[in-house]
Amino acid sequence: MSDFIQIHPNNPQPRLINRAAAVFRDGGVVVYPTDSCYALGCSIGEKTALDRIRQIRRLDDKHNFTLVCRDLSEIATYARIDNSAYRQLKSLTPGPFTFIYRATKQVPRRLLHPKRRAIGIRVPDTPIVRDLLTELAEPILSTTLILPGDEYPLDDTYEIRESIGHCVDLIIDGGQCGTRPTTVVDMTHEPPLVVRAGKGETSLFEF
Repeated sequence: MSDFIQIHPNNPQPRLINRAAAVFRDGGVVVYPTDSCYALGCSIGEKTALDRIRQIRRLDDKHNFTLVCRDLSEIATYARIDNSAYRQLKSLTPGPFTFIYRATKQVPRRLLHPKRRAIGIRVPDTPIVRDLLTELAEPILSTTLILPGDEYPLDDTYEIRESIGHCVDLIIDGGQCGTRPTTVVDMTHEPPLVVRAGKGETSLFEF
């Protein structure tokens, strides 16, 4: 059974952030809260953890994973962003959006769509994730916690523990954070294409 810790959503306890970060560093799979819903995450370089996440969600190699980043400067390491896109991102981050961009060579091939060489990126607006990313000093590889056959993400951490506690290494209870995933915008299109309407305002991309 997975470890289970409760972290204050607004004032995360540093010792618990350090404890959670250690699980990421050790190659673990972690359930953690974001500003839209709960997510599954692991360290960017952990192939075994990535494979475990694919098994939990039954994902194929065409699924666009997301790199959860601290800020825009970290995003630029992993995604090809021009000046106009950078200005738009600055106005929308942090927030409940996932943006799909062409990936740089810093992104491992196994994380990419096999044909498009694209990666999702996002900067959540939540203290728990911000403190985790600061402690880790690298992005979290992430995907929404929607189980096979479900329409919406799980939001109750005790239900999450009952459902997949045997499949993950840590569940972070940060309180209820909702069942609306991020709005996903494909920035490789011109104009940008909303591929999933979620918590983020879609009218910003209607042209």
